[in-house]
Amino acid sequence: MTGGREDGPEFDHPTEKCGVVGVSLSDREAALPTYYALYALQHRGQESAGIVSHDGFQQHQHVGMGLVGDAFDEADVDALHGSAAIGHVRYPTAGSVDKSCAQPFSVSFKGGALGLSHNGNLVNADDVREELAASGHAFTSDGDTEVIAHDLARNLLEADLVRAVKETMSRIHGSYSLTIMHDDTVLGVRDPLGNRPLVLGELDDGYILASESAAIDTVGGELVRDVKPGELVVLHEDGTGYDSYQLVEEPNTAHCFFEYVYFARPDSVIDEELVYEVRRELGRHLWREAGVESDVVMPVPDSGRAFASGYAEQAQSEGEGVEFAEGLMKNRYVGRTFIMPTQEARERAVRLKLNPIKSTVEDRAVTIIDDSIVRGTTSGQLVDLVREAGASEVHVRIGAPPINAPCYMGIDMATRDELIASDKTAEEIAEEIGADSLSYLSLDAVTDAIGKSEADLCAGCVTGEYPYDVAGEASDRDAERPAIDAAGDD
Repeated sequence: MTGGREDGPEFDHPTEKCGVVGVSLSDREAALPTYYALYALQHRGQESAGIVSHDGFQQHQHVGMGLVGDAFDEADVDALHGSAAIGHVRYPTAGSVDKSCAQPFSVSFKGGALGLSHNGNLVNADDVREELAASGHAFTSDGDTEVIAHDLARNLLEADLVRAVKETMSRIHGSYSLTIMHDDTVLGVRDPLGNRPLVLGELDDGYILASESAAIDTVGGELVRDVKPGELVVLHEDGTGYDSYQLVEEPNTAHCFFEYVYFARPDSVIDEELVYEVRRELGRHLWREAGVESDVVMPVPDSGRAFASGYAEQAQSEGEGVEFAEGLMKNRYVGRTFIMPTQEARERAVRLKLNPIKSTVEDRAVTIIDDSIVRGTTSGQLVDLVREAGASEVHVRIGAPPINAPCYMGIDMATRDELIASDKTAEEIAEEIGADSLSYLSLDAVTDAIGKSEADLCAGCVTGEYPYDVAGEASDRDAERPAIDAAGDD
């Protein structure tokens, strides 16, 4: 089973989306730095990994299932020739879990060779696929990335690169950050609301596009800036620079607030804010809003660590004697997949992954800090673990608002029926998971810590209102999906 789902070992968190990379260098092979950058983005997807390169004459590709280290060996990387490459790590939120949906997706057509890596999720992919299929396009997968690739390939037959990308952007609706390779030209595109992150970095001999700045750090580059919502960045083939085209401008953005709360690496920088410091500030707000008297505050590793640090620091600054301590030790050698044939085995998964430090919790009032609760199953098991280790009280504090609605933008967040907060109050959830108390952080505190207004964030999973035109759901703005001719008429 895959981690992040109800019976997986990755606990009760939303599941990662995807990570994308694009590299253009002056005269050395781009595959190896792309491979290293994918390693830095491994947290964003563990189902498959792939690289497409171009040597100026032809395209080379390798994709495989599993982690980056499983999907590639040295010979695979050595065979990817050329100074331009794009890469992808994937967790499936649209499409099947098999190699047919592994990315980058590549296609050859009379306009050249095209490779595409996608982070996000389209909400009108079926409409566009139906129209393209009616006009003769044959699809090999059920993923939305192939839809974008086919649409762009068609537009490239009639327009230059910039106009073709703009036309595709006018037809697709939803969340996307893309790295694209047209022959040996690498480009990056971010959807007009900037829901998914994408950053630009400079290397000694070229430029790099990546989902997070940590990937740029890993290959020895310097962060230049975030790619703007609605912007197309085209890297020069010789690695000497880049061109920027602002193709679409919207009055507000819709940055995913969960990038700051959970998904992004804490050492990444988003919109000039270090994610680690944002999480510490979220923890400070959590104490101000819902601090509870206890002897020790401890994180659920690893995602709760920065929150707990900020929470304890704020408590101590106000004269409270709460101690920050590691009370749960993580077994880092438990993989995302192991056999769990029974309910007892599924419950054992938590004990395989986490073990309490008895001296930290015994005869003490404990506050556990985590970033989110999705279904509540794991939270209850963690509370039980700490109680069994001797805690006199167990309080739970969450560094985000309650998740009570699904995500349509590329996060495996579960359905409303599965979300424990969709029909329960914090008090009811506390009782269900066996905690003495439970409190969440308010959305106002999140916007304050991030430094953005609610109007510039996507918080659909906590408000039930989305920045895109999602069928059957409310929108928090004037959003309307493009009209697509299902008959396939040009």
